[in-house]
Amino acid sequence: MLTRMQYDILQASARSIAVLLREMQSDAELFSSANTLRKVESYLLVIAQTLAHLPPPLQQRLLQVDWHGWSCLQKQLEQDLQPRRAEVWYGTQALVPNTLQLLKKLRQQEPIWFEMDY
Repeated sequence: MLTRMQYDILQASARSIAVLLREMQSDAELFSSANTLRKVESYLLVIAQTLAHLPPPLQQRLLQVDWHGWSCLQKQLEQDLQPRRAEVWYGTQALVPNTLQLLKKLRQQEPIWFEMDY
């Protein structure tokens, strides 16, 4: 049940990032909008922290996830390290979509990991 809730958190955060970035034409627009950037970074942090707390057996099944990239991004966001423009853009353009695609594929292959046990 916990893994399903984590999956739902990841999905919701990724959707929120997509909505915030939908109308933007380039990274310059994101980084010139302090409010949008703050929201995007908060969702990226939620995703990074959620991924860090996935059960170890599940993390091991997701070998193609850029765990190092997520760990570095999480550290930068938690410690408010600057500059991080490249890392945030990489997070929105590569980490989020690739990780969610790998999770979706794993969920299709092994749905038992993502069941709700009531």
